[in-house]
Amino acid sequence: MAMTPETRVPRKKDRTHWLYIAVIAAVVLGAAIGLIAPEAGIALKPLGTAFVALIKMIIAPIIFCTIVLGVGSVAKAATVGKVGGLALIYFLVMATFALVIGLVVGNLVHPGSGLDLKPYDAAAGGSSGGAVDFLLSLIPGDIPVLPTLVLALLVGFALQSMGKAGEPVLTGIRHIQAVVFKLMMMIMWAAPIGAFGAIAAVVGATGWAAIGSMAILMGAFYLTCAVFIVVVLGGILKLVTGLNIFALIKYLAREYLLIFSTSSSESALPRLIAKMEHTGVSKAVVGITVPTGYSFNLDGTAIYLTMASLFVSSAMGMPMNLGEQVSLLIFMIIASKGAAGVTGAGLATLAAGLQSHRPELLDGMGVIVGIDKFMSECRALTNFTGNAVATLLIGKWTHEIDVTRARAVLAGDLPFDESSLDYDVHASTSSDAALESSDAAPSERPTVAEAVPTR
Repeated sequence: MAMTPETRVPRKKDRTHWLYIAVIAAVVLGAAIGLIAPEAGIALKPLGTAFVALIKMIIAPIIFCTIVLGVGSVAKAATVGKVGGLALIYFLVMATFALVIGLVVGNLVHPGSGLDLKPYDAAAGGSSGGAVDFLLSLIPGDIPVLPTLVLALLVGFALQSMGKAGEPVLTGIRHIQAVVFKLMMMIMWAAPIGAFGAIAAVVGATGWAAIGSMAILMGAFYLTCAVFIVVVLGGILKLVTGLNIFALIKYLAREYLLIFSTSSSESALPRLIAKMEHTGVSKAVVGITVPTGYSFNLDGTAIYLTMASLFVSSAMGMPMNLGEQVSLLIFMIIASKGAAGVTGAGLATLAAGLQSHRPELLDGMGVIVGIDKFMSECRALTNFTGNAVATLLIGKWTHEIDVTRARAVLAGDLPFDESSLDYDVHASTSSDAALESSDAAPSERPTVAEAVPTR
């Protein structure tokens, strides 16, 4: 049923756009100070170091909660039959492929090479070193990531083996995750300060070379994502369904604008569900594939993680060998699951990967903090497109799509009725909630026009 004005859920004001503006202003100001007064810029390095330390502090709790809940989501998705199992296999293959593409491009472009960034040296802090060291020491130390990852996997499988008895524990971990993500959001509000200090320091030390290297990274990332969407996703879509990727992009143009303005693909989740059903994909396939894909099919994030890791290692003058890159790729496949839609989660996952493999590279993450926001829209758009394509593919493979209708819809012959979304709820939903609704009888499933439960 459609929601009336009296029953509408009050929309909470989203102030994250102010954070985005503040980070851009901080990057510009930091770069200006680094160019005009290099010594002053270098002196601001502890600001970036402190922000990275805050990120390090929260890595282990995020990894633990997301992996434990992620293992539960995988097991539950697999229980819904062929659709869930096929979707999970496809997500794993595409995520791995995206990570490999990121590594290949990163090794070809070598972003960050020649910067020779140095970690903050407390001994060189001069007369203010004591005060700076004291303030930095107030930030709790980080917890080893790899042991946390192993423990989380074991706990997740143990809870799955407990069945119904383990559900209260999973619910408790889900509440803890909400607290951890809230803390992550609080830390991200300090991103403008961290970006200001980090950019000022690196530009002060290297001048225009730093700006050029960051521009190369962003350009290479945007180009890689574009090629991935058009060639890889478009090729698979054409081969399997005969549908055109550019027609799909045009069909989802309004959602792309929404994502670009919010830097989050989850803001368009309800609309994607409605539009995929409108193309002729069955409700069962859409109800399983779309929400699960939001946690497990993050192609843009995968490309970002590998390219950013190589950028930091090159900028620090400590390039990774092939073995370390493969090991990092495997870690990212596991650690990137379950944190979709959370501001800063990609940054935390990147920090986790660096800390687990080359802890000395973490000090170079300050530069990434400054340009992360510039790449967030591209990540979100790529993730969103990947989930739209995945839904059409799974529908085709399971014979749960009307391809003739899909062609007509993408051609504009059957336009989407915007009035069917009486209340456009720009909120996220968990994979568990969507899977539960997909198990219900069709008459019991919530319609897209009804409120989507927030995470």
